[in-house]
Amino acid sequence: MKICVHGAGAWGTALAVNAAGRHEVTLWARDAAQAEAISKARENVRYLPGLALPPALTVRAGDLHQAQAGAELVVVATPMAALRQQLIALRGTTAPVAWLCKGVEPALDASPASYGLLAHEIWGQVAPELMAGVLSGPSFAQEVAEGRPTALVAASPHAAVRDALVDAFHGPALRVYANDDIVGVEVGGAVKNVLAIATGLCDGLALGLNARAALITRGLAEMTRFGLALGARAETFMGLSGLGDLVLTATGDLSRNRKVGLLLAQGQTLAQAVASLGHVAEGVYCARTVVQRARGLGVEMPIAEGVVALLDGRLSPQEAVASLTGRDPVPESVRPWMRPGRVP
Repeated sequence: MKICVHGAGAWGTALAVNAAGRHEVTLWARDAAQAEAISKARENVRYLPGLALPPALTVRAGDLHQAQAGAELVVVATPMAALRQQLIALRGTTAPVAWLCKGVEPALDASPASYGLLAHEIWGQVAPELMAGVLSGPSFAQEVAEGRPTALVAASPHAAVRDALVDAFHGPALRVYANDDIVGVEVGGAVKNVLAIATGLCDGLALGLNARAALITRGLAEMTRFGLALGARAETFMGLSGLGDLVLTATGDLSRNRKVGLLLAQGQTLAQAVASLGHVAEGVYCARTVVQRARGLGVEMPIAEGVVALLDGRLSPQEAVASLTGRDPVPESVRPWMRPGRVP
């Protein structure tokens, strides 16, 4: 298969490296200087230092349509904030298109309709003619690039897109499972970033493993409520893009979103925490829009609300934790998808 990956960050580079052993892969970088540096060093020094690029991987910049000429699969590996423009640029593409970003789009204006658009909703707005979908699931770019065992999920309403992603990336170390619930897969990928900040805060304050388990479990309930209100299927949140991605991002030392929570617990400001990462932490950028959209849907998300108050500086780390532990006692619902709206 001939594959073109747009975006030479950590995740785009990792997937390009993984696929280059079996396919003809072009890694396209927006910045010509970055593309030249990667091509010359045969290493992405900024995002994946120490990992040699396979000889079969071509790195290019310049004209995007020329770079992807003849591609049988186009993979968009940009942050959420850049997805809209990337999809606009891809109008008219006949090959399957898949994005990797996990999050929600920043608000375009003050209207409620602009808050928290998921990637498939942006696709529906700007390029509905594309055969498109998402590749998501519990994965750190470094481990995928190193060939460590990983399982992902390919979600799209188009079987051709799901099949193309499985054909491109499924192998002995990287397993790819197909799912047609693109709403659920994207909600899981977005909300887990917000919940990972809360879990990092919990760990940074040394609240213990019991507290971490409680946050992950109740966070999964929040994620499920939100997803069901948007039309997702409940069982999706028990899978790779729900529980799987949440556990990885909330507990893994390579998680940037968890790192933000840890640094805030240590007394750093949000600006200091973000600046120290060197990469995008999508949870920081999508927390407010997730909460705003949940409010509009009448869905309660107390953990996400606490994260937003923390990021906005309205609560200290200790106060954010107290706002959750001080909630009134209620019965636990172990099947939150059976009751829309407010679930404890």
